[in-house]
Amino acid sequence: MDADRFEQLVVAALDELPDELAEALDNVMLRIRTGRPDGGLLGKYEGVPLTEREDYGGWGRAPMPDQVTIYRLPICAICATEDEVVEQVRITVVHELAHHFGIDDHRLDELGWA
Repeated sequence: MDADRFEQLVVAALDELPDELAEALDNVMLRIRTGRPDGGLLGKYEGVPLTEREDYGGWGRAPMPDQVTIYRLPICAICATEDEVVEQVRITVVHELAHHFGIDDHRLDELGWA
């Protein structure tokens, strides 16, 4: 799948988020990477979950945004059809954004989003 189509799928997955969840996102950036990360990751969350954040007021600087990265090639490699890519992108976007809200891998597994 080419990069443009994959980006459309990521945007569609974001558009499917419930409004209250999308509105609760705070200082988070989503990016798409082509390459393959170590460990076979499909996505990665880097930042401080909302449940662990303190006031940003210190030092008079805005904090760096949390980052969610979605990896195109690893997702495409495990999917046989475009429909499977669509579903895996949706799962990966939700999974990584859940970390932004403080939900860990164990709980995501219980919820079926691991």
